[in-house]
Parts: sequence; C-alpha cells; structure tokens
Amino acid sequence: MLKKISRQLALLLLPSIGAFLIRVLAMTNKKVFVAAKELENKNFIMACWHGELLMIPYAYLHYKKNPHVKLIISDHFDGTLIAKTLSYFGFSTIRGSSRRNAARALLQAIKALKEGFDLGITPDGPKGPRHEVADGIIVMAQKADVKITLVRIQPSSYWQLNSWDKFVIPKPFGTITYYISDLIDIEGMELEEARSLIKKGLQKYEK
Repeated sequence: MLKKISRQLALLLLPSIGAFLIRVLAMTNKKVFVAAKELENKNFIMACWHGELLMIPYAYLHYKKNPHVKLIISDHFDGTLIAKTLSYFGFSTIRGSSRRNAARALLQAIKALKEGFDLGITPDGPKGPRHEVADGIIVMAQKADVKITLVRIQPSSYWQLNSWDKFVIPKPFGTITYYISDLIDIEGMELEEARSLIKKGLQKYEK
C-alpha cells in the first residue's frame, strides 16, 4: 500500500518537476548544433543512445516546432515517469521494449510511422547492453520505409549516473553540442549491415 501511494505521488509531482529542470538546463546552457540544416519533408526515426535521452526534445524541436512524434518508452514505472515528463514537450509515447510487450510496441510504431508520425527511439534501451543496437529500429525503418537520423548529445560538463547506461545530466552554464546526422536509408540492407551502419554513426562523435 505504501509503495502504491509513493508511486502515485511520484507520478503526480516528478514529471512536472523534471520537465521544469530540463527547461532550466536548456536555458542555462549554450546549445550548438552540428547538424543538417534541414531534414527531408517526410517523417523519420530519430535515434540516440539511452544515456543521452534527457535533452532529446531539443534535438527534435530544432527541426519541428510543432511536435508530431511518438517515442518508444519502457512500460516499467520509470518509463511511465519519462513518458509523463516528455508529454510536457508535446511528445506522445508508445509503451513497450525489446523485453516486454515487444511485438505490440513494434506494430504500434510501424503503424504510427505509416500514419506520418516521426518516431524517437533509443536503440540500446531500455536495459542495454549499452551502446548496442537492437533489431527494433531496423525492422521499423524497413517495414515503414522511413529514414533514420542519428543524434549524439554531449554537454561540456555533466553529472553521470552509475547506471547501466551511464546516464548523463548536463550541468548548468556550459555548452550542449547536438550532433545530428543527415537522414540515412537502410532499405534493402541485411540486419547486420544496418546494425553496423547505425552503431558506427552513433559512435562517430565519441569523446
């Protein structure tokens, strides 16, 4: 009972606080975009590593001021907190992961892409292995015939959690650099070829 009440309080309070703090971090950091000036006037998949997820709204909003995007988020409790936090930025979510409700999430994501939504995904989420690309992003892109843009988000100074994904929280009053690739097309590629291309693209700006 106590656990249920504490979770309800967390869901009531933490998402709005989290969204506020994300906005504060964005406002107090200089944002630099090493990025394509524009993406094609079609929907796309935006991918970043799970550990860099916190500031992803500003990568997407750099291109589209009016969000038309769904993010795939774990349907565990922490995923619910993330989903509610992202809703303050106008992002909707698809709940599921490679380990839980995977088929349902995959079908919903493909359907959303075919309906014209953009899609946000962490290829190594929700539980890793860190910086390894799971099959889902490849299947989604090929089945829906959409391209992928790869994002790295690197703050000049940050806190790093001792979690499986080494989650990064920017410190205020620094610079956050967004590396955003041109759209890549993996149509017709074999699974391992596409996986290698995505992984190498995300590793390009490793520190």
